Amino acid sequence: MKGFPDARPERWIGAIALIVISLISLGNVVTRYITGGSFSFTEEFSVFLLVVLTFAGASVALRRNRHIRIGFLERALPPRFRQALIIFQALCGITVLGLITWYGGKLAWQEYQWESLSPGLGLPQWWYLVWLPVLTLAMLWRLLQQTRARLTGELSDDA
Repeated sequence: MKGFPDARPERWIGAIALIVISLISLGNVVTRYITGGSFSFTEEFSVFLLVVLTFAGASVALRRNRHIRIGFLERALPPRFRQALIIFQALCGITVLGLITWYGGKLAWQEYQWESLSPGLGLPQWWYLVWLPVLTLAMLWRLLQQTRARLTGELSDDA
């Protein structure tokens, strides 16, 4: 994939999320070992960061054409039908990601308007939810890049 723009922002977001999860977990283990108690905020942050890590990683996987799929049918089809299948796959992905972006954005906006607070720390709930539409938009962009590269033959689907 030389010459392709990589999913660098998503890689950084994922790496930072993973580092922070590791540090929070390590701090919690050390604190529990020394004091017998644990930090109460760790679960809320860890779950949030794990979701961010998942969506960022999925975006990187889309850009690098590394999502799990059965390529047997793609490789067995003649080029014209293969392109139709690639377009169909892209349309299905666009539909799903578009729905997640729309409803995730709507949920984040409603939480902002309602001034909902998180159950553990009492932080605004939209702080956590706003990442859902942002990262699914990134995934949508990476899906479009991947589809274009697959259709033009710049990205190989070989096993």
